[in-house]
Amino acid sequence: MTESLLSVRNLRVEFPTRRGTLVAVDDLSFDIAPGEVLGVVGESGAGKSLTGMAIIGLLEPPGRIAAGEIRLEGERIDNLSPEAMRRIRGKRIGAIFQDPLTSLNPLFTIGEQLVETILVHLDLNEAQARDRAVELLAEVGIPAPEIRIDNYPHHFSGGMRQRVVIALALCARPRLIVADEPTTALDVSIQAQIIELLRKLARENGAAVMLITHDMGVIAETADRVAVMYAGRLAEIGPVKDVIHAPQHPYTSGLMRSIPKLGEGRETLAQIDGAMPRLNAIPPGCAFNPRCLKRFDRCMHDRPSPMPAGATEAACWLYAR
Repeated sequence: MTESLLSVRNLRVEFPTRRGTLVAVDDLSFDIAPGEVLGVVGESGAGKSLTGMAIIGLLEPPGRIAAGEIRLEGERIDNLSPEAMRRIRGKRIGAIFQDPLTSLNPLFTIGEQLVETILVHLDLNEAQARDRAVELLAEVGIPAPEIRIDNYPHHFSGGMRQRVVIALALCARPRLIVADEPTTALDVSIQAQIIELLRKLARENGAAVMLITHDMGVIAETADRVAVMYAGRLAEIGPVKDVIHAPQHPYTSGLMRSIPKLGEGRETLAQIDGAMPRLNAIPPGCAFNPRCLKRFDRCMHDRPSPMPAGATEAACWLYAR
């Protein structure tokens, strides 16, 4: 098996409050190999984005990593100083966020922002950095990059701005790319282009991609494996085709049933009754047990860890040996 580029072990993210400590990510473990796209899905509040922020070292206080390890190419990075993490972020880890307008400074041209980032992380002079910026814009599909490099962000459409953000994330040829809802604000045709671009980057550069989204269609088109999160915990993880077509965890099964299929004449969509628990009201045992139609006594008291379940791993007592 290929050695993991990113390894997350028993990650726990907490938010201390006056009324107690809220656990937003609880005992989460997964790996991503070079050239692999791991999709991370779940409802809003599942802890997907917080996991990504913990990996790139951008948790908002009072959020903190309370336990576990994050290793990038074997090197532990969760315990680094903010300055050391800043040097890794951008050079070895690239980040792509949902809204490109929040990632780009409207007062500077695209070229100025790209060149500044390149100069920080690579040993190049300004002319070489500009050449590299033009190459990056061409790589992500910006037409006439030698001209568009001197445009401001407002001169670009939403899809083109997202391509520029991807170019920024790639400036120093990072080994890991964390993409948090990179296609949410884009129309379907542009989504497909961005998806293909992410796949190409992983395939050709050997980078690991963590793709965070709530859109199973994006996952099906992009990811090699998928991790399903629920209430800050890992519910199921496995090859994308197996998770989509033969889900083993009751929560994953509910998610798949709720997606409409072409050609079906149903008037109503299947749904999972209830809602994800608040962080201060996560039930004992399996966090999904109040909404689960297959729960039994053990589910109410003992918390399951991911265990083999067909072609995937599911945190469900149905598969206890």
